Amino acid sequence: MSRAATSIEVAELGAADLGEVVRIDALHTGKAKPEYWRGVFARFVGGGSDTLRVGLGGREAGHLVGYLFGEVRAFEFGSEVCGWIFSIGVEPTALRSGIGSRLLVESCRRFRAAGVARVRTMVVRNEVPVLAFFRSNGFVAGSFVQLEVDLEESR
Repeated sequence: MSRAATSIEVAELGAADLGEVVRIDALHTGKAKPEYWRGVFARFVGGGSDTLRVGLGGREAGHLVGYLFGEVRAFEFGSEVCGWIFSIGVEPTALRSGIGSRLLVESCRRFRAAGVARVRTMVVRNEVPVLAFFRSNGFVAGSFVQLEVDLEESR
């Protein structure tokens, strides 16, 4: 089936979308994580927070073909309040059809309406398709460098 981004409806995710988000995520990660996603849905779907949280779905003919989760956050180390995209997924058969970009545009519109001037995300450096997606949507390297230590190796 050929998809055009204009045929995709972007709207809030609902509780009934949980199974499809778990399925789409598992297609990309190789592992179903229903408990993790139940926790995300509890925080992000249905409102009830004083923080702007975004849980969006892209639907074609009523079928979920993509999702995005993000929120407004303030971080330590002098970072200003910003929008943060922490998860995005698109049905593998619908990649490169504009669904992810439509979800991203809507999330940025909501962040901007909340007074946010910057949106951030974090991507694994060798996830070239994900990096290319964000770069094609205007994201560039930010002013912070993420550092980590492997606690198993540092013993």
